[in-house]
Amino acid sequence: VHHKKDYMLLRSIPGIGGIVACGILCELGDLRRFNNVKHLAGYVGLSPGVHQSGSNYKTLGITPRAHRLIRSYFVEAAWQAIRADPVMQAYYRKHQGRNVKSIIIKVARKLLSRTLAVIKTETPYCIGVLE
Repeated sequence: VHHKKDYMLLRSIPGIGGIVACGILCELGDLRRFNNVKHLAGYVGLSPGVHQSGSNYKTLGITPRAHRLIRSYFVEAAWQAIRADPVMQAYYRKHQGRNVKSIIIKVARKLLSRTLAVIKTETPYCIGVLE
């Protein structure tokens, strides 16, 4: 029932605009129900896919089990975040030279963890605070 407050909190994050904020609230509901970022990333589909059998262990990029709409929202928001937020820009530049798609997924996951933190702590995000 804190949709209005959550909406304003989400809007405080660079890269997340009105439409994405609404989408997050509509599709995911109350983010407080997720225990941690791993839990949320698994639900959204921004966690690594893993194939494991005996001693064989292989990572397969991002998991195919996903909430496609929300995942694409976060990927789009990540592109905006790189433009708007110096911290995200630095993070993106640090990984440059690798596959752009894999970097943007990293940024999207960082954005996701930020989103969860903002909602759980109920404090609006401040730009320029290096973690």
